[in-house]
Amino acid sequence: MTKTTSAKDNHNRQDLLLFHLGTKQLFGINVLKMKEIIPYERLNKMPGSHHAVVGIARLRGYPLTVIDLASAIGMPPISSHTDLSQYSIIISEFSRTLQGFLVSKVDRIISLEWKDILPPPSASGYASYITGVTHIENQLVEILDIERALNTVAPSAEPSSSELDLDQGLLAQLKQKLALVVDDSSMARKQVTRTLDMIGLNYITAQDGKDALRKLNAIQEEGRTVDLIISDIEMPEMDGYSLTRELRKDQELSSTYILLHTSLSGTVCNENAQASGANAALTKFVTEELTAAVMKGLDLEQQFS
Repeated sequence: MTKTTSAKDNHNRQDLLLFHLGTKQLFGINVLKMKEIIPYERLNKMPGSHHAVVGIARLRGYPLTVIDLASAIGMPPISSHTDLSQYSIIISEFSRTLQGFLVSKVDRIISLEWKDILPPPSASGYASYITGVTHIENQLVEILDIERALNTVAPSAEPSSSELDLDQGLLAQLKQKLALVVDDSSMARKQVTRTLDMIGLNYITAQDGKDALRKLNAIQEEGRTVDLIISDIEMPEMDGYSLTRELRKDQELSSTYILLHTSLSGTVCNENAQASGANAALTKFVTEELTAAVMKGLDLEQQFS
C-alpha cells in the first residue's frame, strides 16, 4: 500500500491509518506521515540498541531503523511473538527522518473531520502517548504521538545556548515581544519553548486550536498583544489550518505573523499553509531554523543575521 496526497486535500479532514499492536485496540496515525506499508521481513539486529529497536530493514536499498511501536509506548512488545510473518512495517516520514514501525495488523484508512477528533483524557502509561481519540463504528480509536514514541527510542539533541551569541540590543527587543506556542504534544511544546528561552522571548502555550483562541481572547481583554504565533498543524478539535483561518477573521490578529511548525513535510503542507493564511511553514525540529524563522516573524532577521 503506497500513499499519495494532493494539494486539493480538504483542510478540514484528517485521513488516519488504523492498525493494531497485538490487541483489539485500534490505533491511528496521520496518513500524511506514512510513506508505504511493507510486509514484515527478517531484520538485521543492532547490538546495544534500544530495547524497542527490532533491527534494520532496507527499502529499495535504503537502510532504516524498525521500531516495535508497542514496546516504544510501554505496551508488551509484539516483536517477541513467535510468528511475525503476518505482521507489517509502516514506513513513516516525519521531522526529517525515515523509519519503520512494526505493527501486528493494518486495518484500513478512514477519513473524518478534525472536530471529530477529541483530546484524550489525562492518563499515564502508554495512554500518555495518545494525542487524540475518536470513535469509528462504536469502536474507540486512539491516535498516537509517534514523534514522542520515536523520541523515546532516539532522543533529539538538546538545543545549546552556546550556539547563539545575540547582541544585547537584540536581546532587549526580544524581551519586549510575546509569542504563543500551540501544540498538542507536550514534547513538541517543550522543544519549541526551550529555543524561545534560549533567545529570551516571552511566550505562553496552548494545547490545541480551541485552547489557543481562549488564551488569545484573554490576552486581548488584558490589552496585551501577541507578536508571533507558532502552531502545530495536527491537533484535535481544531487543527492549525482551521486556527489560522479563524485568526485571520479577527481584525486585531489579521496581520499577526503565523508560523505553522509541523512534523509533516513537502509541498502539500506549504501550499495548504499558504492557502489557510499562514505566513510560513517549517518542518520540525531544527533549533537554528526555528530561531531564524522566529526572527523573521518578528522582523528582526537583519539584526540576527
